Amino acid sequence: MLGLAGVLVLALAGFAGYLDTTLNRMPVLADYEGRPAEGAGTNWLMVGSDSRQGLTDDQKQELSTGDADGGRTDTMMLLHIPGAGGGRATLVSLPRDSLVNIPGRSRNKLNAAYAFGGPQLLTRTVEQATGLRIDHYAEVGFAGFAGVVDAVGGVNVCVDQRLRDPAAGLNLNPGCQNLDGAQALGFVRTRKPFARQDLDRIDNQRKFVSALVGKATSASVLANPMRLFPLATSGARALTVSNGDHLPNLAAAGLALAGSDTATTTVPIGGTPTLSGLGSVVVWDRTRASQLFQSFRADVAVPDQILSR
Repeated sequence: MLGLAGVLVLALAGFAGYLDTTLNRMPVLADYEGRPAEGAGTNWLMVGSDSRQGLTDDQKQELSTGDADGGRTDTMMLLHIPGAGGGRATLVSLPRDSLVNIPGRSRNKLNAAYAFGGPQLLTRTVEQATGLRIDHYAEVGFAGFAGVVDAVGGVNVCVDQRLRDPAAGLNLNPGCQNLDGAQALGFVRTRKPFARQDLDRIDNQRKFVSALVGKATSASVLANPMRLFPLATSGARALTVSNGDHLPNLAAAGLALAGSDTATTTVPIGGTPTLSGLGSVVVWDRTRASQLFQSFRADVAVPDQILSR
């Protein structure tokens, strides 16, 4: 029995090593003059891009992605994982239309940073806007996201209204239902059915990420090799991370996201004015946003009044 256990341990270690080699890596986290100093705890920038790279025409049709070229991102989340005694993990949505200063490009919407300079410029922009050093980066595209959802057998969500958005391939009736990869992609992409448009969409994105991580770390997946191994392989291949990131880093982020006491919120918002040349933008509440990010820097609990409900 001990011999068999040893073989299994070695096999799992070998499989983990193989998975680590399948992660897509980029030199995202570059140093630069004026970069924020390292703080307490750990900060992740998590990005969902609209990359269609590798998709066949049939897959584009199945996932209702369209044929847009280039790369943009409509999903940006900051995950703070506390160090010892630092309180609970916090997942913060950064609206794509946030008005920020993009290095070398003046003021613009946050998602323009990715279009201008990819993950490197986006990360630098977030660091400058928040005063936080980003320690880790993870990005997933359309196909990768849908593949992970299918690998866990779908994810259950509850909606309180009919959600129909032909452009996103979405047609859901009210109630709780198990979404497959294509439906899940439509769910996190859609904003047209909601009164607050993108602000309601990012609320749904956070809820879905929590539900997906909860499903991926459940006994029904972890104890089922027919679910676990496809999830591990599809998840690793779907992710783009920074050069220094490895599976243990991703595991720590997954555990934080799966935590029952993890807080989720949107960066405090002060207004949504319309500006010439930019259209509608999201302006952060400077005082409350500063309190939020200062809590991360000091690795202390975020005041309840800062967290949106």
